Amino acid sequence: MGFRTVIVNSRCKLEFRLNYLIIRGEQERRIILNEINTIIIQSTAISLTAALLCELMKNNVKVIFCDEKNNPQSELIPYYGAHNTSKRYKTQLMWQEDTKRSVWRAIIKQKIENQAGNLLKYGFSSEYELLNNYKNDVQLGDISNREGHAAKVYFNCMMPSGENRRSGGFINGCLNYGYAILLSIFNREIVACGYLTQLGIWHDNEFNPFNLSCDLMEPLRPVVDFTAFSLEFGDEAFKKKMVNILNYQTVINDKKTTLDIAIRQYVHSVMGAMEKNDESLICFPKVISFNE
Repeated sequence: MGFRTVIVNSRCKLEFRLNYLIIRGEQERRIILNEINTIIIQSTAISLTAALLCELMKNNVKVIFCDEKNNPQSELIPYYGAHNTSKRYKTQLMWQEDTKRSVWRAIIKQKIENQAGNLLKYGFSSEYELLNNYKNDVQLGDISNREGHAAKVYFNCMMPSGENRRSGGFINGCLNYGYAILLSIFNREIVACGYLTQLGIWHDNEFNPFNLSCDLMEPLRPVVDFTAFSLEFGDEAFKKKMVNILNYQTVINDKKTTLDIAIRQYVHSVMGAMEKNDESLICFPKVISFNE
């Protein structure tokens, strides 16, 4: 897999030639295909060839399509991401309920810890302590809904005065855009591992094709939050800044990398934990530098 996130936002034609992505607009640009991790198509005035789309899928490149308002609307992922996909599907269908509950507890504890970290950075010390208490109280499967209680405290502090997650506006637009990008990255990695995004650990909505992705992305939502709440109101470059979260310096397994690569390792660790029934195998990414 590659390391580049390519954003295309003006009228042009994208095609494949000699292992290169060719961008034909006012000028012609070329990018080696196996260096590309994700392509975000931000304009409906862009055309792509079928040959390019096939090659992108062969190389497990995530393609995100935006609507006329430049908001993520759909994505392109391959049917099969690994050579032993059939085996992985069977394994996923046999995941034990006790393991699901213990893994979900670990995921929610990490999410609340990251939310608490954001509160501390913004000076909400008493609420930070409260969320730490919530984190320590998370039970198997989070049956007492510590996640919901923590979210209420968290967003009451972080959202602008008079707004909430249902009120719309600039901040909510930034959050939704960032979450959509994050979800797409998890979709890519889960499929690349050979698993089904539809079969979740906790999320189980028959109308949601990305239940597992929604599960795994929970601890990293606060990274999107921190970036969104740091933006000035009406920042016209907010989409670029939200996409840039994938380049944040991150530590996982005591090694520095980018968040994009760390997500890949995190997904692999969760899949290993599910197969070996051991939540201690999960390696959570920790962002250490929020790049401008």
